[in-house]
Amino acid sequence: MKSRRPCKVGIYLPMAEHSMEGQTPRWTDILAVAHRAEELGFDSVFIADHLIYHFEGQETYGIWEGMSLLAAMAAATERLELGTGVICTGFRNPALLAKMADTIDEISNGRVILGVGAGWHDPEYVAFGYPTDRKFSRFNEALQIIHPLLKTGRAEFAGEFYAANNADLMPRGPRPEGPPLMIAATGERMLELTARYADHWNGWVVPGRNAELLRRLDAACEAAGRDPASLGRVGMVMVDHTGAEPDPDARRPPVQGTPEEMATAFRSLAAEGLDHLVVANTPDSLAGLEALAPVLEILDRAE
Repeated sequence: MKSRRPCKVGIYLPMAEHSMEGQTPRWTDILAVAHRAEELGFDSVFIADHLIYHFEGQETYGIWEGMSLLAAMAAATERLELGTGVICTGFRNPALLAKMADTIDEISNGRVILGVGAGWHDPEYVAFGYPTDRKFSRFNEALQIIHPLLKTGRAEFAGEFYAANNADLMPRGPRPEGPPLMIAATGERMLELTARYADHWNGWVVPGRNAELLRRLDAACEAAGRDPASLGRVGMVMVDHTGAEPDPDARRPPVQGTPEEMATAFRSLAAEGLDHLVVANTPDSLAGLEALAPVLEILDRAE
């Protein structure tokens, strides 16, 4: 039967300590989830990019490094798109980040989506010795190196924070313009950068609550002289299979219910203009992935 899926559907991979039903995922666990996602027909897997998590009143916990895992996934999978949701440009030199992304795109035979963002969690910056100030300005400069390197193979830039001196991306990966660039954005200045530089926009979405954000995204494209339809929209969505009582005050309430109800929620997000949904799954394990599989089957049927 021909797929009627209204949008691509991917998953975040388990990466953080204690995230896999209380256990820390090892490489073999993460790989098993990716392989099963490929078998079940998911479109993508995404990695997060943090160094540690430290929230007031909670014990500090860690996470595996994102680009290393992405490279491993590129070699270990065959069909899935491989996304970063999103890489913090404050943790890596931007020219090197473009080089890494193009190399991993080569390993994967053209399956990488390079999602980037300015970062936000100050404790990890401090712990690993990165500056926490002027995140937007640093991100703006980083894009002026990453974007031309990926799209043209060369960057020349001298800024306050970063520089590229006739940097050449050589050899090139499998795509002439490199992996597509995705930017995580909600604020006005970040939306402006998205409209100017990105192939895809990225943000957290909740069914029925995205109209204003997507309207501002369209407006940013129009202000930049760009057709809003030319910008892909990748929404991160929380899903909970545990049957937990929903919190009416939650900022990002998860999609819950039967597979049919979840499929209806996904279809509603596609109708809002999202062309790719990436699920942050609870439980974040093989069991959670199997619970999500019937939703894909329903999405693939005619309505």
